[in-house]
Amino acid sequence: MKTFGDRLDPKNLIAESYRMDGITLDECRSVFLDWALSLSDDVDAVAVLPELMARHSADDKDHPMTQVMQDGLQRMSGPKRRGGWRSRPRSEA
Repeated sequence: MKTFGDRLDPKNLIAESYRMDGITLDECRSVFLDWALSLSDDVDAVAVLPELMARHSADDKDHPMTQVMQDGLQRMSGPKRRGGWRSRPRSEA
């Protein structure tokens, strides 16, 4: 039996999204954001997401949350933009 309410999914948000009939891609994105914000400070979302995906997506590869988690993993582990807004000094004419 799968265990939920652990450090991977403390509020059971991901688990519950897989149980909802008719949940949309946009709703899954919202749940995913809430999930990411609910993780404790010592949990790295990029590190735990593959395990969370393995837990759920094997049973339902076509679920919109599976797509959201795949997209999230690609974006979170991809190259990060460095620096802030770059401004060029205006030339005074």
